[in-house]
Amino acid sequence: MNAVAILIPMTFGMNPTSAMIMLAGIYYGAMYGGSTTAILINTPGEAPAIMTTLDGYQMALQGRAGPALGIAAFGSFIAGTFATIMLMVLAKPLVRVALSFGPPEYFSLLLLALCTLGGLLGESVLKGLLMAAFGIFLGTMGIDPVSGVERFTFGKTELLDGIGFLPVAIGLFAIAEVLLTAEAKAMRPVVDKIKGILPSVKDWIDCKWAIARSTVIGFLIGCMPGGGATLASVVSYLVEKRVSKHPEKFGKGAIEGVAAPETANNAASGGAMVPLLTLGIPSTGVSAVLLAALMLYGMRPGPLLFQNNPELVWGLIASLYLGNFLLLVINLPLISIWVRMLKVPFPILLPFILVIAITGTYATNNSVTEVYIALIFGVIGYFMKHVDLPAAPVIMGIILGPLVETHFRRSLIISNGSYAIFFTHPISALFLFAAIFSILYPLLKGAIKKKSVKPQG
Repeated sequence: MNAVAILIPMTFGMNPTSAMIMLAGIYYGAMYGGSTTAILINTPGEAPAIMTTLDGYQMALQGRAGPALGIAAFGSFIAGTFATIMLMVLAKPLVRVALSFGPPEYFSLLLLALCTLGGLLGESVLKGLLMAAFGIFLGTMGIDPVSGVERFTFGKTELLDGIGFLPVAIGLFAIAEVLLTAEAKAMRPVVDKIKGILPSVKDWIDCKWAIARSTVIGFLIGCMPGGGATLASVVSYLVEKRVSKHPEKFGKGAIEGVAAPETANNAASGGAMVPLLTLGIPSTGVSAVLLAALMLYGMRPGPLLFQNNPELVWGLIASLYLGNFLLLVINLPLISIWVRMLKVPFPILLPFILVIAITGTYATNNSVTEVYIALIFGVIGYFMKHVDLPAAPVIMGIILGPLVETHFRRSLIISNGSYAIFFTHPISALFLFAAIFSILYPLLKGAIKKKSVKPQG
């Protein structure tokens, strides 16, 4: 989003179609680019890539960074192409479905994502939910989105905008990993042997349904105003773990755990174009910036855009096809270069990672405070890893927590304070019951296992 916003002034002298093609290219290009650092050095370049770190980095440690990067590239290409076709064919019908989702439905869906995420990303349901709750608390810092009241800022103006996911993610993932690695294996490279550059036939067989399901899930969520690539990557990962015959492999280097979120976030980026172009409704922060750019060029997105400016719409759609192809062509030859990074000895690699982490944190908002936040959470992440507390639910709590709160309070405003609104809307009630089941199921399963074990002797 920062890159798109920064580059808008550079497009003022350009043809509007060319300008939108460039800005949209940055958007869906970043969806793939975030996977590279997520897989290689456990640092998500974008919020949706957080899910990729769970299995992608484990694959890198096993010497399989090449197949992980390869399946991310192919999955992104397949999803991006599918999303572009669907944009052409199903734009208007899908928008009508997406608009049927109101605040109660979004609240219940996001709550389901948080509850399921808390239970699946750690060995303990309780630990996962506690970390998700901690992330939600961090997400409440700053200015109240409804009343405008300051919360938990401690008088610091730097915290009025809240704590962003980026410094926390860099701290919990990158800096914490650097500290752990320096402690454990200071003189060795990350991997001694690289076992392949591209996915094998077995990898493709393992991932084929994950890619298919995640493509559809990502596109549908991307079409929903307020959905976005992050939610799509979370939901697709959780679905794959649920349907897998070997769920215990997830989080330990399952290639399906890389294919699902990487496919879903690219499908969602294409899906986000549907409400933007057909109704002028942005579904993500980036599409909101693209909407502003269109209005700066004197165009109003909506049903008449297809009639009044067909050259822009179809030029943009054509660029999505070409852009997805170029992503594949450009990135596949670079995979062999990226994986060589993992053979660099730690005394060289670790300072390099720290420089990237701290520089990236500062450069985002030119804020020294965010650098301090990243360092603090680096230490917190170091101790969390030692006591086996999952970091991903914290990040997802920061990202999804404010959305949960906003939709919850909007629902109560609509219903004049009645909680019945969440149960009188059928879709919302379905999501809520699924959230309750996702918490109770592991507990009931564990209780049944204990009863089934007969005492020995």
